Amino acid sequence: MDISRFERLTTVTNILLLNLVFSSMIFMSSLPFTGVYMQLSNWIFGKVMCKIIGSIYYLGFYSSVLFLTLLTFDRHLAVVYSLSTSQVRNRSYAVISCAVVWLVSGLACLRTMLLHNTFEYAKNKILCEEYPGDLNNIDVVKLKTSGFYLQLFLFLIFPLAVIIYCYVRIVITVISSRIATKFKTVRLIFIIVLLFFICWIPFNVVILLHDKAKTCEEQQKLGYAFQITRNIAYIYFCISPIFYTFVGKKFQNHFRQLLVKRFPGLRQYISVSQFSRTNMSTRSTPNG
Repeated sequence: MDISRFERLTTVTNILLLNLVFSSMIFMSSLPFTGVYMQLSNWIFGKVMCKIIGSIYYLGFYSSVLFLTLLTFDRHLAVVYSLSTSQVRNRSYAVISCAVVWLVSGLACLRTMLLHNTFEYAKNKILCEEYPGDLNNIDVVKLKTSGFYLQLFLFLIFPLAVIIYCYVRIVITVISSRIATKFKTVRLIFIIVLLFFICWIPFNVVILLHDKAKTCEEQQKLGYAFQITRNIAYIYFCISPIFYTFVGKKFQNHFRQLLVKRFPGLRQYISVSQFSRTNMSTRSTPNG
């Protein structure tokens, strides 16, 4: 028995959350290789793995941003247009939206697949970075320039614009409802937006500035900033799926149900009246 037995995984929100978790897992799968690389200052996994890990890194990174944006937009539809979008927010809408996110994220990674390579920079030291020289049949300058603007508009300005717009509309709707308990949602929304701004914007700004740096001194200074902001972004993308999941009231209720079911002794510490037993009773099967 697990959490999935208490909740339909085919709902729109759960489909988006599952894809968000999956994209974060893809992103995190690249971190052990990146960690070894940073520790040794030497890439030991070969040319093919350099391209694969670099592509996986950006695939998880880009898709996580877009899924967070999509999840925000979906919550905006659910709160602001709760009645009029009942026919729009269905399983097909969720599946198609997720497919578009994966397609766009995959196409955005082509730059990394083409430009990432291994090359020697010192005795017995190998770098795994964007190749600084020219490549056969590839206009490196145009590819890097297009990647710069893609990063700027599609994975920074666009997500921020959508998130700001959606949460402003949500806040206005919640406040206008004049229900006291709804103000907790406003506080939660503020925290989500604040975390996104703190963790996501500095990293992107440093990346964009680094791409435009012309002198070694500028690149070195931005390199230190890159290390700091990247680690902050890592933390956010690792905890964001858990954060988005556990703040849901339904999930909290189901989690209490699971705890009480597994550990009956906790019943005296967890108020059973705080959640409904309906799902537990209706979804329980003889197979346990």
